Amino acid sequence: MDPLALYIHWPFCLAKCPYCDFNSHVRDGVDHDQWLTALIADMTHEAARLPGRRLTSIFFGGGTPSLMPPALVEGLLAAAARLWTLDPDIEITLEANPSSVEAARFAALASAGINRVSLGLQALDDQTLRFLGRLHDTREGLAALDIAQRHFGRVSFDLIYARPGQTPAQWQAELARALAFGTGHLSLYQLTIEPGTRFATLVREGQLTPLDNDAAADLFALTRAMTDAAGLPAYEISNHARAGEQSRHNLTYWRYGDYAGIGPGAHGRRLGQATTRHRKPENWLAAIARDGHGLAEQRTLAPDEQAGEALLMGLRLGEGVDLAALSTRFALPHDALINPTKARFYADLGLVRRDGDRLIVTPDGMPLLDGLLGELVAA
Repeated sequence: MDPLALYIHWPFCLAKCPYCDFNSHVRDGVDHDQWLTALIADMTHEAARLPGRRLTSIFFGGGTPSLMPPALVEGLLAAAARLWTLDPDIEITLEANPSSVEAARFAALASAGINRVSLGLQALDDQTLRFLGRLHDTREGLAALDIAQRHFGRVSFDLIYARPGQTPAQWQAELARALAFGTGHLSLYQLTIEPGTRFATLVREGQLTPLDNDAAADLFALTRAMTDAAGLPAYEISNHARAGEQSRHNLTYWRYGDYAGIGPGAHGRRLGQATTRHRKPENWLAAIARDGHGLAEQRTLAPDEQAGEALLMGLRLGEGVDLAALSTRFALPHDALINPTKARFYADLGLVRRDGDRLIVTPDGMPLLDGLLGELVAA
């Protein structure tokens, strides 16, 4: 049976917060029975288009999915088991903010079937958490991590580094502390200044100076060295794991496998199509009542568009991409996938390498990945 991943988007938040696109949709007054019925309807629509699949991962994300009632989670997992065949080693991940309110629900959510949690710690000091706009403090975040490690078989958390003014010594101390907690997976992201954000405004006004590229590259190299030494090597540009603890769900994305996305605003890729659900919860619910599903758009992707997406995702991975497999899958010649002249040029510089049919971005090339992708990908 062909594998499949399932993404379930829960749009409701604990409270109005700066991280959520649906700030008006807090948890008070949510009709959980209505939402269970609607999400199962959306899931059933996807299952009708993807029959006979083996479900390898389920990911609960969105606003504050750890506030979903355990009975609702249990109902969704039971529906998934009816609609598809569950892999015996299925990964079922919950995305959670590290608040005491959410951590208090971890035991019940584990009993409902969640076996992996991803915590948004982001930093291990209060000053940085305030700078990043987080609502939790370090004490609360680490308490949530401790509870998560007691209730879930697999735990991951994220940190943001390459912050303005951050020194190698500061990041080395913070990362060493993070590694000492013993989780099998870490997501370590460099701070990026996105247009339209508060950070972008501060930079424009001269109140914030981003770390320069050379300093950020030094921190990236330090991160690779420390995680390698701790037995959590990078398997993707920003993700590090012990053997066997890589995120199977995210690997489906990066390897360009099929995944179904349900719930308000959820995206999916399946059978050569890109799917998008209605973004606003009320519009999504209306679509479910009207059409039996929450789809806002379903678009067939041309082979070269699919190949381009597969390359942009796959070259993030330490394993790289199998060009022969992609050529066969999308019926495109190698030259339509990768610019051969650029590939040879960057191979000579040690930024990419070939391993048989695989094209791999080297550790020296990873800090320059965005620029390399723009040069290498022909599709």
